[in-house]
Amino acid sequence: MKIGFFFWPFNVEMTETMARHADTYGYDMIGVADTAGNAMDPWVAAALVARLNKTSESSICVSNFVTRDPAVSAAAIASLDLVAPGRAVLGIGAGHSGTRNLGAGKSTVREMAEQVAFTRKLLRAEEVKVGGGVAQMPWIKRPSKVFMAASHPKALEASGRVADGVFINYGLQAELVADSERIVTDGTRSANRSSDEVEIWQIAGLACHEDGDRIRQQAGAGLAFGAGYVIGDKDPLTRSSWGGFRNTDRMLRAGARGEGGRGEAADVFCWRQLERRLWSGRGRSAVRRASAPADSRARELNDPLALTARMVISHDRERLDLRPVE
Repeated sequence: MKIGFFFWPFNVEMTETMARHADTYGYDMIGVADTAGNAMDPWVAAALVARLNKTSESSICVSNFVTRDPAVSAAAIASLDLVAPGRAVLGIGAGHSGTRNLGAGKSTVREMAEQVAFTRKLLRAEEVKVGGGVAQMPWIKRPSKVFMAASHPKALEASGRVADGVFINYGLQAELVADSERIVTDGTRSANRSSDEVEIWQIAGLACHEDGDRIRQQAGAGLAFGAGYVIGDKDPLTRSSWGGFRNTDRMLRAGARGEGGRGEAADVFCWRQLERRLWSGRGRSAVRRASAPADSRARELNDPLALTARMVISHDRERLDLRPVE
């Protein structure tokens, strides 16, 4: 099992702090979100992260091919790989806030799948036809992984067909995890690929802070943001992500009340809740087990770090049982 997180790089100090703490606490991946107008340029921030962080995978989590051309993004991730050899990951989505903030639309699943396949060929230093010419990047040292972000069945299936991995935002109840990963597997089979060729990372929304009022506000904003593009205009009673949000909401509310006991900070409690849920002895052991921060260290975590918006979890297709801890 692997654990990572991604965040919006609001300033240089926050970005550097995130990079260092990812090493300190043993995270397997640190990702930078691409939302124009909301934060720093993701590639500048990702370069800072890659330079300071020595162990985690450095991911763009996620960008899009509407505002950033596939060939330009391929060159960017290959450049990031030169800073963090073998640790650069390009995450691509259809486009949400990153495109809407610029008045643009989003990619169709078909467009995104074709562009992901194109990008992966470029990253293997292959010659790829573009218009009436040919594109190639012979200077590439090694191919970086290209992930798709998927919240709906068509995108999940496409990721299994063409991508190196997928960031799934579909809900965290056990049946939802199984359902989403089954769809990805259907895609790998349709393309005659092995399931081992596609990494699966499940996204979980977390908000941790010592201030109960602040965490409730953050949790509500996070749930509303996620619902906007995961549930969309679907019926929340039938759209499969709903159950996952219900469980996430209960977890966040428990953290806000500081139910860790013994005076533990809410951020430590949230981590231990996650640890209890994911590492309770079911299935295979963690690839790298990151320890919970000590209470004294927890108080050193500044507000930007407490604003970590999303966790990404790769569990090698193990069953994730994320029922609320009583």
